[in-house]
Amino acid sequence: MTEEMFGLCDCNNFYVSCERVFNPVLRHQPVIVLSNNDGCAVARSNEAKALGIKMGAPVFKIRELIEQHQVKVLSSNYALYGDLSQRVMTTLGNFAPDVEVYSIDEAFLDFSGFSQWNLEGYAQSIQTTVKQWTGIPVSIGIAPTKTLAKIANRIAKRTPEMKGVFVLPNNSDSILSQVAVEDVWGIGRRWAKRLNEQGIETAAQLRDAAEWQIRQQMGIVGMRIVLELRGVSCLPLELCPPPKKMRTVSRSFGRPVESLRELKEAIATHTSTGAEKLRKDGLNASLLSVFVATNRFKSNEPQYQNSAAVSLPIPTNTTPELIDCAVRAIEQIYQEGYRYKKAGINLTELSPATSMQHDLFDVPERRERMKRVMEVMDAVNEIYGAGTLRYAVSGLKQGWKTQAMRRS
Repeated sequence: MTEEMFGLCDCNNFYVSCERVFNPVLRHQPVIVLSNNDGCAVARSNEAKALGIKMGAPVFKIRELIEQHQVKVLSSNYALYGDLSQRVMTTLGNFAPDVEVYSIDEAFLDFSGFSQWNLEGYAQSIQTTVKQWTGIPVSIGIAPTKTLAKIANRIAKRTPEMKGVFVLPNNSDSILSQVAVEDVWGIGRRWAKRLNEQGIETAAQLRDAAEWQIRQQMGIVGMRIVLELRGVSCLPLELCPPPKKMRTVSRSFGRPVESLRELKEAIATHTSTGAEKLRKDGLNASLLSVFVATNRFKSNEPQYQNSAAVSLPIPTNTTPELIDCAVRAIEQIYQEGYRYKKAGINLTELSPATSMQHDLFDVPERRERMKRVMEVMDAVNEIYGAGTLRYAVSGLKQGWKTQAMRRS
């Protein structure tokens, strides 16, 4: 039987690293990347972290720090990050038989059967190749389970002498005893608090806890985490992730929106994006819901939030059909006299597009023509950029759009 071994490759300060690939002047400078609408810091270079800038810090609270230390501030550029993520994941595919893309900047690699190799040296060669081919620095943690690989990766990133690579040794008692239980993959704040009350404060204590105690506090999910900490693999690579049950597209507005016309533009734009995602994944939606909300942090303004759902007679991923339903829904819930901060759509009750059930009054020929139109529209937008072709109801100037004044 092949001994299981996992590697977790994590891109360092990913958004910042992507920006530095295309602008080397940013290297060794303090850099932060902002969230949608340029609100909060969602990525920080090591130099910015050393200045005390916290993850999620609102820009207006750190403006003095930014000016004092000449911190470079950038808006998020998700097209750039998605492209470089794809390049990194493709590169990793050359080093392991199976790769699970866990997030935009993380991937698990299957190193089963590699136990006779010098895994530390192999990980260093992966690190070097990814940097050479993509420009992105990575850290790699290796261990017999995915949970332990997460811990190994954390050590690789936070311990300078490891130089971004750490292979968890067989006797890891001293290491796990220094890892707080809340830092174990899968342990949230609520569980961590409950475990702390039971005297379990470290990963080692969690690993050695009585099984009845863990089952009582955390159920079968907790037992899997404990077994993983004991070196028993319970979480195999997900090479074919289960299909998502919902698609959500929402954005905060760049400025407060008060008119129905602009709300329709925003909802139509979000619906177009959602429809494109459905087609890319080969799915249809049977239910569309629309929601709006004012800024709950502005207590001096009148507050309002609402949603409306529309059941689609025939499951679809066709943009004009979905826009028509979304616009009707926003007309139902719109109320004058409010300054709206956010709007979005949910597409649910998803099913494969290949198994669509027509009804008696549907015209298959018309639907087939519309399918070809959508294919052309997607192809043009893929080549020339999102929104190159769009429906008029989405608007032209779109003054409500999320702010990105500092995008590279």
